[in-house]
Amino acid sequence: QVQLVESGGDSVQAGGSLRLSCAASGYHYSWYYMGWFRQASGKEREGVAAIARDGSTLYADSVKGRFTISKDDAKNTLYLQMNSLKPEDTAMYYCATGFIFTLGTYGYNDWGQGTQVTVSS
Repeated sequence: QVQLVESGGDSVQAGGSLRLSCAASGYHYSWYYMGWFRQASGKEREGVAAIARDGSTLYADSVKGRFTISKDDAKNTLYLQMNSLKPEDTAMYYCATGFIFTLGTYGYNDWGQGTQVTVSS
C-alpha cells in the first residue's frame, strides 16, 4: 500500500522560504511520476510542480523561478523548495504519485494528507 507523508509546512512572512518534504513508502517511487499540488481555501486543487522518473520537471507559471522540485531516490523522498513566498502561495500542499507526467490532478492516484503553508504580508 502506497503511503505519502508530507512535512515542512509552516507560517512565514512574504519573501521567506520553506522546504517541503514527502516521504514515500510501500513502493519505490522512482517507478512513478511525482507531483506537488496545493489547495487554497475555497479553491480547486492545482498542480504546482511535477517530476518525472528521469528528473524532467514541470512547473506552474505562478511558481516558475521561485519553486524547485527535486527527489532523493535513495531516501524515497520528494522535496519542494519554495523561495520568495507570496501571500497567494498560502494553501494546503499535497504530494502525489501517478502514471502521467502532468500538472493535472487526473494524472495522480495516490495522495498524502497535506501540509499547511501560510504566508503573511
